Formats: sequence, structure tokens, C-alpha cells
Amino acid sequence: MAVPKKRSSVSRKGKRRGGQHHKLSRRGNILVDPETGELTLRHCVTPSGVYKGKKVFETKADREELEEEDEGQE
Repeated sequence: MAVPKKRSSVSRKGKRRGGQHHKLSRRGNILVDPETGELTLRHCVTPSGVYKGKKVFETKADREELEEEDEGQE
């Protein structure tokens, strides 16, 4: 099994791991959702639960809004 000859420093390790985030933004995978204005990756559901203009799942914030509306009507 291969073993490193010398210990890699914390800064070197950080540089190696930190480079992964730049790859995502350079390729243009991050998009701004035209309806909500949220940042998302391509072919992924937005944090508000929208995919291709359709509501895919209900978020916690949506449920809380519905509960508040129901309480206001009673």
C-alpha cells in the first residue's frame, strides 16, 4: 500500500480540497432560477422545491404558511 513519505501540511491539504468548489462555478453549472431567483445546479431541484417550473415537493416553509392561513380563517 502506498504511504506518503512526508506529512502534508494543513495548508496544502486545504489547497487540494478547496479547488473542488471552483470547478463547479467555472463550468457554468450554477444557474439562477427565473421564477424564484435562487441559485441551483443544473438538473437539480431548487431549495424551494421547484423543478422545471413545477412544484415537486412541499417545503417546511410552505407547510407553515398553510397552517397560518388555516388559523386566520377560523
